[in-house]
Amino acid sequence: METFDVIVIGAGAVGENAADRAARTGLAVALVEAELVGGECSYWACMPSKALLRPGAALADAQAAPGVVGGSLDPTAVLARRDEVTAHWHDDGQAQWVAGAGLSLVRGRARFTGPRALTVQGDDGVRELVARHAVVLATGSVPVVPPVPGLAEARPWTSREATSARTVPPRLAVLGGGVVAVEMAQAYAALGSAVTLLVRGSRVLSKAEPFAGEAVVEALSAAGVQVRTGARLAQVHRDEAGVHLVLDRPDGGADRPDGGADRPDGGDDRPDAGAARLDADELLVATGRRPALDGLGLEHLGLPPGAPLQVDDAGQVLAVDGGWLFAVGDVAGRTATTHQGKYDARVVGDVVAARFGGDPRLRAAEAGAGDFSRYRASADLGAVPQVVFTRPEVAWVGRTLARAVDEGLAARAVDYDLANLAGASVLAPDYRGRARFVVDEDARVLLGATFVGPGVAELLHAATVAVVGEVPLDRLWHAVPSYPTLSEVWLRFLEGYGL
Repeated sequence: METFDVIVIGAGAVGENAADRAARTGLAVALVEAELVGGECSYWACMPSKALLRPGAALADAQAAPGVVGGSLDPTAVLARRDEVTAHWHDDGQAQWVAGAGLSLVRGRARFTGPRALTVQGDDGVRELVARHAVVLATGSVPVVPPVPGLAEARPWTSREATSARTVPPRLAVLGGGVVAVEMAQAYAALGSAVTLLVRGSRVLSKAEPFAGEAVVEALSAAGVQVRTGARLAQVHRDEAGVHLVLDRPDGGADRPDGGADRPDGGDDRPDAGAARLDADELLVATGRRPALDGLGLEHLGLPPGAPLQVDDAGQVLAVDGGWLFAVGDVAGRTATTHQGKYDARVVGDVVAARFGGDPRLRAAEAGAGDFSRYRASADLGAVPQVVFTRPEVAWVGRTLARAVDEGLAARAVDYDLANLAGASVLAPDYRGRARFVVDEDARVLLGATFVGPGVAELLHAATVAVVGEVPLDRLWHAVPSYPTLSEVWLRFLEGYGL
């Protein structure tokens, strides 16, 4: 039996942050990982996906500048750089960081046997661990594969296979309309795949402002991606020739059971045709993720296996008595981005360090004698930032106009065409982009902001600061943007608002 003050299950970016912060008051912290230290973001998500996207974006930016001639992508070199970014799927460097931070790395798959008690099944056998004070769940999420006949048997790609592929498939079908779907459609189209994006709903990026998804679809179509909305997958089959998809017609009948092919333009010569059969070399399923809770033995804690965890603003799991179990990141179901999960992890780590490490500041704060805010996550509802690294980029924070209206706020939208900025004309003579600012008319503060266009991701943090800080618009007017940059949109926004 090995005893630690704190055990963190999951050594991805979120778990690392929680463990590091928890150890700052001298607590002995074990970090348990079943796969690679660094987690999904380092090896199969954020980092490799951006490595695949960046060359196409750089080429597009260069070609948009007058005087630049030619240019193309070398898929082999792009994949090689992706391999470097992922450290060739070796975690030696990350494991060294864990040791340097004073954390104990335990490799293997954890399972609860009771409150604060775990077994860890590793390559060298089973270890029994006990936490004196707290356990933090940071196990992330896993892809959801819809229950479509033949889909699981067809061995589709998920985000892992898409970001770690060794070759570029000639034909790629992508199922989904979220961030992973549109980013991977963009990346593989730039690398030479003939990509078809199958979106079940009526638009992509459904959580963003509608004009953002419309701009992404327009750009993907211009890049050669066939985008089909209202697409419902009825059946999938894989054979030596590839993956064969049958879609439902709008009237609900299965289309093309005879295996007929599409016209190149996506149409169909049959008078009764709806959607058509689609043939591809690979199929990427990007239809969502669910918390990775399977096999953790949560039933030994009185929790239903696989059920979502409910946490308070300190990250404490509400259904478990004693205040010892915490959850952060995707597994807590509050947000689904690495940066927001790391934020929650810093909060949880600080709470654990202060509460169990003997730091009197938290006790004083909880008693109302000090600043309590750092020990509670307050940015998970109205101030979550998100960037989609397509071309154009899409970046937003806070509430959309529709969400603000639904919440009963006195919301007003101020839109601006980014092409009218001097900084945009420097980037490209035919720059296209749009910004929307959502204002609370009662409080005269910013509720949210959305930017669409090349290079707009770097605008997002200023908007995040304004939203989180609830900066009054009259004060924001004195924040002077530099010329000529895209940041001048802040001046134009305030002018459009009437200041």
